[in-house]
Amino acid sequence: MADRAAAIVIGAGDALGGAIAKRFAKGGLVAVPSRRKIKPLKELVSQIKADGGDAKGIPCDARDEEAVIEMFDRVEKEVGSVEVVVFNTGAQHRCSILNMTARVYRQVWESATFAGFIAGREAARRMVAQGRGTILFTGATASVRGGANFASFASAKHALRALAQSMARELGPKGIHVGHIIVDGMIDSEAVRMKFPEETSVLPEGGMLDPNNIADAYWAMHVQPQDAWTFEIDIRPSIERW
Repeated sequence: MADRAAAIVIGAGDALGGAIAKRFAKGGLVAVPSRRKIKPLKELVSQIKADGGDAKGIPCDARDEEAVIEMFDRVEKEVGSVEVVVFNTGAQHRCSILNMTARVYRQVWESATFAGFIAGREAARRMVAQGRGTILFTGATASVRGGANFASFASAKHALRALAQSMARELGPKGIHVGHIIVDGMIDSEAVRMKFPEETSVLPEGGMLDPNNIADAYWAMHVQPQDAWTFEIDIRPSIERW
C-alpha cells in the first residue's frame, strides 16, 4: 500500500462532485474523483493539479459491484489509505407515477441507493480496519419529503438516508464518521441553467447554490472533532422555500 491519504468522490460531475474533489485536494488529500465518462474526469484531474493539488481519476460505474471493489483496491495500492469517501451520484428523475416504468424505477434505485450501499460497504470495510475515516452521502429535498412526480427519486433518496443512518449508528463507535448532507435547491451550473432556463433566469443573486460553498460544508464535516460529530446538515439558498 502507498502511504498517502485518499478522498474518493463517487459521482465527480462537472458541478458539485468536481467541487468536492477540488476541496479535499486543497485540504491536502489525494482526490480520487470517479465517474463513468473518462474525458471530463481527465479534465478535472488536470484542474486539480493546476491548482496545486494531487489527484488520480478512476472511471467506474458505481452500480457495478466488482468495478467498485477493484477501484477501492486500486486506490489502496496506488495512492494509500482511504480516509474519505463521498457518494454523490446523480439520479434525479421526474415522471408521473402513471407513466413510470419498472425499468426506470429500478435504474434510479440502482444509481442512488444500490450504488450507495456498495460504496458505503467497501469504505466501511477498509476504514474499520484502520480505525478511522469519513463517509459522506449527498442527499436532497427528496431524502426527507416525497413530491408529486418524484416517486422514484424520493423513494431512492429516502432509502439512501436510511442506509446512512444505519451506518452512522453502527460505525460511529468504531471511529468512522458517517454523514448525510441534504442539498435543497438548484446548484449553479451550466447544465442546470440550460435544463431550467425559465426558472433560473428569474432568480436573484445568490438564488442558486454555489457548488464550491457546498463543498466547504463537506470538508467541515470531515474535520469535525470526534466528540462533536454531525450526522446530518441541510444546505439551501436564503430565498429557498422550505
